[in-house]
Amino acid sequence: MTHTPTDQPTRRASGAVVPVLAFAGIVVAVMQTLLVPVIKDLPQLLDTAPSNATWVLTSTLLSGAVATPIMGRLGDLYGKRRMLILSLAVMVVGALVSALTSDLLTMIAGRTLQGFAMGAIPLGIGLMRDMLPREKLGSAMALMSSSIGVGGGLALPLAALIAQHADWHALFYGAAGLGALSILLTLLVVPESPARAEGTFDVLGAIGLSTGLVLFLLPITKGSDWGWTSGTTLGLFAAAAVVLVLWGVMELRVKAPLVDLRTTARPAVLFTNLASIMVGVSFYVVSLVLPQLLQLPKATGYGLGQSMVVAGLLVAPLGLTMMFTAPVYARLSAKYGPKVTLILGMLIIAIGYGAGLGLMSAAWQSLVIAVVLGAGIGLAYSSLPALIVGAVPASETGAANGLNTLMRSIGTSVSSAVIGMVLANTANNVGGVAVPTMHGFRVSFLIATGAVAVGLLMALFLPKPNRAPQLRATSEEEANLARAEEVLRGFRGRVLDASGAPVARAKVTLIDRRGRQAGATVSDEDGTYVLGVPSGGAYVLAARAAGHGPLASSATHAGDERAIALDLALPGETETVTA
Repeated sequence: MTHTPTDQPTRRASGAVVPVLAFAGIVVAVMQTLLVPVIKDLPQLLDTAPSNATWVLTSTLLSGAVATPIMGRLGDLYGKRRMLILSLAVMVVGALVSALTSDLLTMIAGRTLQGFAMGAIPLGIGLMRDMLPREKLGSAMALMSSSIGVGGGLALPLAALIAQHADWHALFYGAAGLGALSILLTLLVVPESPARAEGTFDVLGAIGLSTGLVLFLLPITKGSDWGWTSGTTLGLFAAAAVVLVLWGVMELRVKAPLVDLRTTARPAVLFTNLASIMVGVSFYVVSLVLPQLLQLPKATGYGLGQSMVVAGLLVAPLGLTMMFTAPVYARLSAKYGPKVTLILGMLIIAIGYGAGLGLMSAAWQSLVIAVVLGAGIGLAYSSLPALIVGAVPASETGAANGLNTLMRSIGTSVSSAVIGMVLANTANNVGGVAVPTMHGFRVSFLIATGAVAVGLLMALFLPKPNRAPQLRATSEEEANLARAEEVLRGFRGRVLDASGAPVARAKVTLIDRRGRQAGATVSDEDGTYVLGVPSGGAYVLAARAAGHGPLASSATHAGDERAIALDLALPGETETVTA
C-alpha cells in the first residue's frame, strides 16, 4: 500500500522541539547505562551464573541493533513522531517488567523491550531535518546525536547513588518515569513530520537484517564466554556472513527496500558509516576503563580508591562536554563543513587517549581525560548525522540515520567484547578474584587510539566537503544558494503557480525510469527546491501542493557533478499538466 504524504505539519514547530527530542535521546542513554553500577552484582541479584547474567546487557544491545534501522524506515513511511512515541512506549513497558521481577528470564524479556528505544535517535534527527529552518539544524542534530553520550555521562553517578542507597529495582522505575515524561512532552510539543517515503515496509528485509545482526553480534558479545575459536562462535560468524550476503542480494532486487544499498554504497555514506564504527569503539573504551581504574583499591598500587558515586561524578564530564560541544560544532561546521569537524574530533580523541597513557595516577587526571575525550567524541558524533543528511534524499533520512546509529552500536559492541577480553587476559588473580591490571588499561587505550587512527583514515576518504546543511545564512537568497550548492549532481529550481508566484511547501518527488522514488523534498518559502540524483538518466519530477493541480515534468541528467536548473509551474486546481 502506498502511503499518501501530507503536505503540512499539524502544527508549526516551536522552540521547545529540539530540547524535547534531545531529552528523548538522553532517556535512551539512561536506559542503556542504567545497570553499569550493578554489573558486578547482577549474578547475586538474579541468583544466576555470571555468564547468564550478561544476557541482561546483551539482550538490550541485540534488540536495539535490530530496532534502530527498522524504526527508522517505519518512521519514513508512516510518521517519525508516531514511531518515536511507539519506541518510547515499548521501552516504558520493558522498564516496568524489569522493575517488578528478580527472575532472570523475565528480566531479559524486559531488557529486550527496553532496547527498542534505540530507534529514538535516528527518528529525532529525521524530525529535525523535516521541520527546522537551516540555521538551527546543525546545532540541533549535533545535540541529538551526542545525547547518547550526554545521558550516559549523567546517568552514571545518579544510577550509582540509587544503587548504593536504594533497592536496585528503583533504577527501572526511574527509567519508566523518564520514558513516560518523554512521551508526554513529545505529544505536547513535537508536530508530526509532513515528509513520507512512498512504498511499503519490506518485511522480508527486516527479518533478514534482524537475523543477520543477531547472528553477528551474539558471538561478539559472548565470544569471551564461549571461546573465540569455539565451534559455536565461528559457526555463528559464518552464518551471519551467509545471511547478510543473501539479505544484500535480496535488497538490491526489492522495489522498496528496508535499506537502499545503492545509496549506502555512495562514498559519502559508506565512509561515514565506517568512521562511525570507530567512533563507537573509542567512546566505549573510556566508559569501560576509567570507572574501573577509579574504583580499584589503592592497595593494588595503581587503583585510585574512589567510591562508586565519586567515580561516576569524575566520568560524568565525558557526557557534559559532549553536550557543550554541540553549539561549537555548529559554528565550525558552518565555516568548514562536517568532514573537517569529524577529522578534528578524531584528532582530539587521539590526543585524549595518547595523553591518557601517561595520566592514570590521580583522580583529577581522569577528569582531564574525560573532558578532552568528551570534546573529541562530541565533535565526531555531531558530524555524523550532518554527513548522512547531506548525502541521502529527505525520504530516506530516518532509515539512513538508523543505519548510521547501528554502525555506532556495532562499534560499542566490538569495543565491549575486545576490551573485556583484554582486561580478563591481563588480570591478576587475587584471592580468587580477577583484578584488572594497569597493563590491561594501557593496552585498552592503545586499542582505542588504533581505532581512532582507522576512523581518521575513513574520514579522509570522504568526498570533498560541501557546505553543511546547517549553514547560517545572512539572507534568504544566500540560504537558497547554499542549499543548491549542497547538491552537486541533481536538479534545482523553484515551484511556481500559474501566475509565476512562488509556491511554498510544495511536495516535489523525483521518480526514476523504473517508476521508483529516487528522492523527495518540500519547497522553501520562496518556492526553492533542491533534489540530488543517484546517477545519470531519465527522471520525472512530480510536484503537488494544496490549491494547485499536480505536475509531472520529464527531465534527463547526464550524471556529471552539476545541478540542472528546472522551474516547475503548477497549474490551477482544475488543470493537470504533463510536461
